[in-house]
Amino acid sequence: MVTPEGLGESAQVSQSGGVKLLEPLNLGVLQAPTRIIFGPHETNLGSGRSISADHVAYYQRRAVGGAGIIITEEASVHESDWPYERAPLAVQCAQGWAEVVAACSCEGSLVLAALGHAGGQGTSHWSQRELWAPSRVPEVNSREVPKWMEPEDIAQVIDGFVLAARLAIEAGCDGVEINAGQYSLVRQFLSGLTNQRTDEWGGDRRLFLTQILTAVRGAIGAEKLLALRLACDELAPWAGITPEQAPDLAAELAVQPEQGPIDLLTVVRGSIYSVSATRPGGHTPTGFNLELSRAVRAQVRSATNDRVAVVAQGSIVEVDQAEWALTDGIADAVEMTRAQISDADLVAKLSAGQPSRIRPCTLSNQRSQVRDNRNPRVSALGDPFSGYETKDAPYETAAAHPVELTVVGGGPGGLEAARVAAIRGHQVRLFEASETFGGIVRVAAKGPGWERLALLVDWLEAECRLEGVELINNHRVTPAELAGHVILAVGGRQGLRGYEEQPGSEVRTAVEALDHPESLPEGAVLIWDPIGGPIGVALAELLAARGVEVHIATPDNIIGNELARSGDLAPANARLLQAGVHMHPRMLLRAVSAQGATLEDRFSAQKQELPVAVLVDAGHRLPNDALEQDLVDISLVQACSVGDCVAPRSIYEAILEGRRAAIALG
Repeated sequence: MVTPEGLGESAQVSQSGGVKLLEPLNLGVLQAPTRIIFGPHETNLGSGRSISADHVAYYQRRAVGGAGIIITEEASVHESDWPYERAPLAVQCAQGWAEVVAACSCEGSLVLAALGHAGGQGTSHWSQRELWAPSRVPEVNSREVPKWMEPEDIAQVIDGFVLAARLAIEAGCDGVEINAGQYSLVRQFLSGLTNQRTDEWGGDRRLFLTQILTAVRGAIGAEKLLALRLACDELAPWAGITPEQAPDLAAELAVQPEQGPIDLLTVVRGSIYSVSATRPGGHTPTGFNLELSRAVRAQVRSATNDRVAVVAQGSIVEVDQAEWALTDGIADAVEMTRAQISDADLVAKLSAGQPSRIRPCTLSNQRSQVRDNRNPRVSALGDPFSGYETKDAPYETAAAHPVELTVVGGGPGGLEAARVAAIRGHQVRLFEASETFGGIVRVAAKGPGWERLALLVDWLEAECRLEGVELINNHRVTPAELAGHVILAVGGRQGLRGYEEQPGSEVRTAVEALDHPESLPEGAVLIWDPIGGPIGVALAELLAARGVEVHIATPDNIIGNELARSGDLAPANARLLQAGVHMHPRMLLRAVSAQGATLEDRFSAQKQELPVAVLVDAGHRLPNDALEQDLVDISLVQACSVGDCVAPRSIYEAILEGRRAAIALG
C-alpha cells in the first residue's frame, strides 16, 4: 500500500468520514458531486453488442451509492474491432447510453461514455476478419499478426471516434473518454513497441491521438467533457512510454484540442506486453500508480493553468489511501472501480461517517476479471449481487415472517447467511467449533498475495455483530441445540488421494501446511497440485520465502493453470521462478514413501524419483457430510446446507448460497 510515512492525515478518514473525497469536482461547466469515479471495465452484461438493462441496473446501483462520475464500459468505435463477445459497439449503444443517463443523472452522477478500439490486441474470433494495428506486431496471447493500417483505415477509425462521440452526447452523456491505455489502438500508435511505421503516422506517433482529440472536441463542443485514459508507463523502457516521458507527453496531449484542452486525464500503466499489470491482484501493492500520477499532475496542471483534473488509478481500494492521494496533491479525483464493484454503497457509507462498514475489496480478480472464453458476468467475491442486479433478489427488505435461525459453521457461507438473516429481521445465533470465525478462508489468507481475504471475513464477522447475531465460538454444537430453522455451513474435509502412501511417508494437507508451515519436517517439500489453483502456488511462495527447497507438480501443462482466469498465470509463474521453486508440469503423482515421491510423465509414462522429506497435498476437498449427518435429523428440524458441505465451493459460491438460504427464510 503506497502511503506517506505513518499514513499521516490519511488515517483521519476513519474518524472524519473523509473530506476531500466527498467534495464536488468542477469540470468545465459541469460538476461531479464527489471525487470518486467508477471507471470503465469489461462486464459481459451486454445484450449482443449493445448496452443492456443489466448495464443500466449495474451503473444505477453505483450512482445511488454516491459515485461522482460513472464511465460506461468501453464501446468499439469501428466494426473492425470486436475484442470479446459482448463488447459494446458504439453504433448500437445510443439507446443504452440514454437509459444509463436517465438512471444515473437523477442521482447526481455524471455519465461519460468510454470509446476505443483494441487494435492489434483484439481477436478475430468474433469478427472473423483481420485485426487492425499501426504495425505488424503479433498479439501476445493469440500470436495473431494484425494488418498494417492503410491511410483510409486510419481515417475510418478517426471518423468512428467522432460518430461515437456524437451518438453519446445525443444520448445525454456528459462527455466521453478516449482510451489510450490498455487494449488500445490509440496507445499502439503512441508507442515505439507497436508503431514501427516510417510514414507520417510513425514520424509523429502522437498524430493519431491528437487528431482524434481535436475531432472529438469539435464534435461534442466545449460544454461537454473530454477525458483521456493514458498509459504513462508501458513497463517496457526499451521502446515504450516511460514514467520519465509521461509527464511531458500528458501535458502536450492535454492542450492539443484546438477548441480547448481535455477536462480529465486518468493515469494508467501497462501495454501489449504487460496486460496483467494494468489490474493486478493482491501481490502488487495498492496505489501502485500514485507517484506516477503525482508527476503527471504537476506537469499537466502547470501546462493547462490548473484547468485539467488528473485522476489516480491503480488498485486504489482503501478510502484512507484515496483521501491521502487528494490531500497530498497526487490527484484531483480517484478511480475506485474494484472497490465499488465490491461495495456499491462505498461513497454513501463514507458520507454517513461509516467507513468501517465498507465491504473490503480482496483484489483477487476472481469475479471481476471476465475477459475469458467462459463469458462470466462481472461480480464481486464478497457481493454476489454485483452484476446480477436484475437477476437475484435484494436482501435488505424485511422478511414477512421472522423465524428463529441456527447457523452451524462460521466460514464465509455461514457468516453471510447469519448477516443477511439478521438484516431481514430473523433471530440468529451462529455456532463455530474453532477459536476464530472465517473458516478455511483464514488459512488461505496466510498465502502471499491473499492477505486481503482475511479483511472480508473480518468484515462479515463485524457486520454480524452489528446486526445482532449471537456468535458462539469454541463450541461444537450438538443436535439438542439445533432449534427452529437450521443452515448448515460445516465446511469440507480432505478429499481422496489417488496415489500410494507407503510406510514412513510424510503427507500433509495444504491447509495444515499453510496454517502451520513451521511444523513441516526439515528438508525438501513437494506440493502436489492437481487443481492448478491459487492455493498450491501460494504455498510454494510461502515456503520458498522461508528458505525451504520447494517442488510443485501438476498434471497440467503449466503450473497454476486456473490462475489464467484471474490474470495471474504469467505473473505467478514468474514469481515461482524468481523464488527458485522447482516446477514439474505434466506429471502424475504415483506414490510417496520415506525416500520421496514418484512422479510419472502424463505423455511418456517415464517415471521420476524425487527425493523430498514431505508431500503437501493441495488436491480436491470433499463435503463434510459425515458431520452433517451426525448433527441433524431432517425430520426434526428444517435444515439446508450451503458451501463446502454441499460440494467443494469457492468463497464466492459459499457467500452466494448463504445469502440465498437466508433470503428464502420467512
